[in-house]
Amino acid sequence: MSDKADYTQLAAHLEDLRNRSEKWHRSVSSFFLTEEEQAAMMKIFPPSDYVRYDGGYEGARRKKVIFLYDEEDDFSDIACISSAADQRFRKIGHRDILGAAMALQIERHSLGDMFIQDDHIYIYTGETMARFLCDNLLSVGQLSVSFEITDERPVQQFKTKRITVVAASERADAVVAALAHCSRSQAKEMIRQGLVQLNHVTLEEPDELCNNNVTISIRGIGRFTYAGASRQTRSGRIAAEFLQDM
Repeated sequence: MSDKADYTQLAAHLEDLRNRSEKWHRSVSSFFLTEEEQAAMMKIFPPSDYVRYDGGYEGARRKKVIFLYDEEDDFSDIACISSAADQRFRKIGHRDILGAAMALQIERHSLGDMFIQDDHIYIYTGETMARFLCDNLLSVGQLSVSFEITDERPVQQFKTKRITVVAASERADAVVAALAHCSRSQAKEMIRQGLVQLNHVTLEEPDELCNNNVTISIRGIGRFTYAGASRQTRSGRIAAEFLQDM
């Protein structure tokens, strides 16, 4: 769901869920939303005592929208399943996990974050889907697995590296040019084509300023978090520091 028409449908779906919550006098939740979808929906359904964005753990990237009937309700239907993964002879990654799930004809929106950590595979999903996966997801990338629902809420550890680039300014087109190693005119064209996002929202104007901690995603290049300008060069340019996702 990446275009405006899809967002209209998504907003209508969430509005329907909110109405159901009020009508049925109980809390309800959506499927998992991408970060881009969350950014769009937060403008319409901002977090409040009755609206919560939850991915199962602090810092989750994929999250559900939960409409609470009672502001003191701690309702969540998110579960985490875990399986040991012996990778001594066969390394697996996120694509292997996703591919194994898709082979079971599961919709991507039914799954939250999934990752490998400390020789275990973790998948966040809904409670009903968690039981289905425990019964049916028996191999990942040719590795035999045995999933169980766990009460643990492991936090995904993202690997990053610190990089420094020299940019003409903190304008988006200047920053994109520095990160993508291209000219300002090429950077503006990338922005025009919708290839750049700031905080998961497609960038429309090249003169928007990049503030500290903003997330910049450039299709085909990578994802970067701006850590600020460390110094100014003699020519008036800035040395901008970023944390790049690996």
